Amino acid sequence: MMKTLPLGNLRAFEAAARTGSFRSAGEELGISPSAVSHAIRKLEDLIGVALFEREGRTVRLNPGGEALYRRVSSAFDEVRHGLEMVGARSGNVLRLHCAPSMAAQWLMPRLRRLIAEQPGLTVRLSASTDYPRFHTDEFDADICYGPPHQEGLSVLPLGEETVRPLCSPELAASIRAPDDLLDQDLIESEHKRVRWNAWFLANGLSPPSPRGSRFDRSFMAIAAAVDGLGVTLESTRLAERELADGRLVAPLAGIARDVSYVGHFLVFPPKAKPRRAVRMFSDWLAQELGLEPPKP
Repeated sequence: MMKTLPLGNLRAFEAAARTGSFRSAGEELGISPSAVSHAIRKLEDLIGVALFEREGRTVRLNPGGEALYRRVSSAFDEVRHGLEMVGARSGNVLRLHCAPSMAAQWLMPRLRRLIAEQPGLTVRLSASTDYPRFHTDEFDADICYGPPHQEGLSVLPLGEETVRPLCSPELAASIRAPDDLLDQDLIESEHKRVRWNAWFLANGLSPPSPRGSRFDRSFMAIAAAVDGLGVTLESTRLAERELADGRLVAPLAGIARDVSYVGHFLVFPPKAKPRRAVRMFSDWLAQELGLEPPKP
């Protein structure tokens, strides 16, 4: 019978079993792959059972390893949850990843209100184009652009966004009908799911040849339109500040046919759902967007 629970060895085993690689487990734990292998060998010697099948540099769990992993994985999840329950600060830290334009244009202007309305909440925000892989436990939740790439996640669609041509007030004076855009410089946001070709077709027009600046992020396309570089086709959600203060206008609102789509999604792994910070944020987000609150 073991006198001391080998937590370090079990942590190495859990990371290797979850990632399927001693190297990946070592990167996550900040140790070398050989140190991971040594820790697992020591655990195997301690319990008298092999846990992995090893073929060269390839490792995979054997039936005994799979059985232990199910228990160990569940136990570590319970420990994390317990620490959050007893530690007010850790329970109120939200580690959030967000698509860059949604972060810059919509979320950042609301952070002050979010923190004011959710006392004690601390937000750690990261914005990049990479989709986070939650198995590293680096993030609690992600606001992603486009449907999530991973399976097995809790998903909250963040409602429809309206896409319209937007430009500076000075430029809007020459735009009275959809076909007036055929003679304008059209700012293209390259990674948008709704682009100019789709808008022209929705309004019964043949798309013109590309002419105008191109950007790979919506926040840059919006800034370019504010500076008078042309007309951008953007979500009114992302451009709400510029529309509210008059730096941008929608010259064809009520005249042309808008395009609507669900662009952003809040996603998080099921194990994060009980976390207080995730519940607080998802409820607040639904309220801000006028959506049904997530089911408990």
